[in-house]
Amino acid sequence: MTSIFTATFTATFRLLSPLAAAALLLAPGTTAQAAAAPAPAPPLKGNAEAGKAAFRKCASCHQVGPSARGGFGPKLTGVIGRKAGSTTDYKYSAAMKNANIVWTEQNLAGFLKAPSDFIPGNNMRFWGIGNTQQVADLLAYLRTQ
Repeated sequence: MTSIFTATFTATFRLLSPLAAAALLLAPGTTAQAAAAPAPAPPLKGNAEAGKAAFRKCASCHQVGPSARGGFGPKLTGVIGRKAGSTTDYKYSAAMKNANIVWTEQNLAGFLKAPSDFIPGNNMRFWGIGNTQQVADLLAYLRTQ
C-alpha cells in the first residue's frame, strides 16, 4: 500500500528535472519524519535584589511584607499561588474577580508584561514591563514576600 506521502513525493519528482530531483533527495529535511519543534526557552533566573529595586515602581500602588494592606492596589504579599481577586482588603474589578486564575509565576509574568491584554477590563493602570529580565527579577522578589 502506497502512503499519501510516497505518492506526493513520486508525483513531485516526475515534474522536476533529474538534477532538481537529486538535489531535493539529498537536501536535509526531506525525509518523512517531522521536524521537532524548538524547545521553549527556559525561564530566566531572577535576582531578588534587582527585583526589590524594580518593585519601587509598583510601590506607589502595592505593598508587600507582614504589615502590607490593600490601598490603591491590592497587597502583593503571598501573591504567588493566590487566586486572582481574592484578598479581602481591596475592591477588585469584576474582570479580576471573574478571571478565575491563580497567580502562578507564568500568569504573573504575562500580566506584568501587558495587564490590559492579560485580563481585559481590570483596574490596573499600568502599561506593563517589556523587559523579561526585569519581570523575572520582580518574580524572584515576590517569592520572598
